[in-house]
Amino acid sequence: MTRVDTAETGQGGAGRRDTGAGTWGARIRRAIRAASRPGPWKRGRVLAALALLLGLFMLLHAKIPNRIGNLGGLVETFLPWFGLFIPVLLIGALWRRSASAVAALLLPVMVWLNLFGGLLGDKSHPGGDLTVAEHNVGAGNPDPVGTARDLAASGADVLALVELTPEARGAYENELARAYPYHTVQGTVGLWSKLPLSDTQPVDIQMDAGPLAATKPVDIKMAYNRALRTTVATHQGPLAVYVAHLGSARVNPRAGFWTAHRDRNAQALGEAIAAEQNERVVLLGDLNGTMDDRAFADITSQLRSAQDAAGKGFGFSWPAKFPVVRIDQILVRGVEPESSWLLPATGSDHLPVAARISW
Repeated sequence: MTRVDTAETGQGGAGRRDTGAGTWGARIRRAIRAASRPGPWKRGRVLAALALLLGLFMLLHAKIPNRIGNLGGLVETFLPWFGLFIPVLLIGALWRRSASAVAALLLPVMVWLNLFGGLLGDKSHPGGDLTVAEHNVGAGNPDPVGTARDLAASGADVLALVELTPEARGAYENELARAYPYHTVQGTVGLWSKLPLSDTQPVDIQMDAGPLAATKPVDIKMAYNRALRTTVATHQGPLAVYVAHLGSARVNPRAGFWTAHRDRNAQALGEAIAAEQNERVVLLGDLNGTMDDRAFADITSQLRSAQDAAGKGFGFSWPAKFPVVRIDQILVRGVEPESSWLLPATGSDHLPVAARISW
């Protein structure tokens, strides 16, 4: 019995020794794996590369060519939204515990803040001499009467409406007559004012390509007129006001970001503003594009955005239910924007925009 116990004890001791050897072997294997595992600066190289590419993409957006599907213009239209990739990449970098990816994210963060950081704060100031507003009332607006009443209640001194239809024009004229004794409608755009208007005329921004442009009858041009220019007699002096509704932009699988008509409209409008003799100018309109898009260089080189200068946030105005871009613009020259904001939604698919300006 004693020998059996001793044998068992010996076997047990050997088992313990084997277990100890196995434990040391496992520790050695873990140490080898840990030593061979890439460090935090070597992990996540793909994420780091994507972060750098994102930063360069935003930094060099003006260099993206438009030759293929107007890609550069499409990128610039939605440029602020590329910042959403930053937190996605950050989550991936933290999950991979990659110091290199976190460091690489500094580039897109700095570029985005340089481009849009100024829009995050409130740059508005109290006061102002004149309130101007613009609204694409929508051709399919089911409640033009309610829209007109809401706009009249906004208190704007000068109100520009675009996408007016012949069927709805009377409703706007009737509902706005009491608050705005002066108004003009040219084609599908109109201006209502509490102050006298003069020198009103349509602005031809069509610039249609092809032989049709030369043969289009005058009455047809007027019927489809999408811009006007007038002078508002303010207490501080005459103010030239332009109202415009540029051509639509479309994303087409074949043509890409199709903006041919809009871009020609923008060029013609820029030429009209360049010929303007009045030093004080306000442009109100649905330009169907953001001011980051290079297609508006002829306009932005002469006018500045009231939202960028004195607004809060991005001022996205379309679509009304979930705005993602600011295509309704208030641009100025020779006057000072004091504040800029969005008005409450109406029956249109656009949000109205307003601004206070001073001399």
